[in-house]
Amino acid sequence: MSVARRTFVTRVISVAALLPFIGSAARAQTAGEKSMNVVCQIRYQIDPFKKAQFEQYAKAWLSLIPAAGGELLGYFMPHEGTNDVAFAMIGFDSLASYEAYRARLRADPKSVANFEFAEREKFILREERVFLRTVRN
Repeated sequence: MSVARRTFVTRVISVAALLPFIGSAARAQTAGEKSMNVVCQIRYQIDPFKKAQFEQYAKAWLSLIPAAGGELLGYFMPHEGTNDVAFAMIGFDSLASYEAYRARLRADPKSVANFEFAEREKFILREERVFLRTVRN
């Protein structure tokens, strides 16, 4: 598979993973609830021989991200096909909310420890962030 085709396929898969959440965001908006306007999609290239360490890292974020103000849509591990790509998706009201969330993570000892775990174990080889917005009528 060519690099361009692999990149295209990866992007299509990552956007497809958001589809179940788009409907829930629209329902929240019509119910008068707060809804996310921005989704931060993180694409990780991980060491395929250290998937267990990455999963431990991801599980720690399951409680840390909501505590810091992010709406965690999920962490997604390799299952079939490519064995070195994982994703996370986190929703926010705005980019300003995202910036405040990042500041809270940097100030939280448990979050800092999780970042340090990743650096020490070197299971994340590359990390890319893409900010997506919800399409609405």
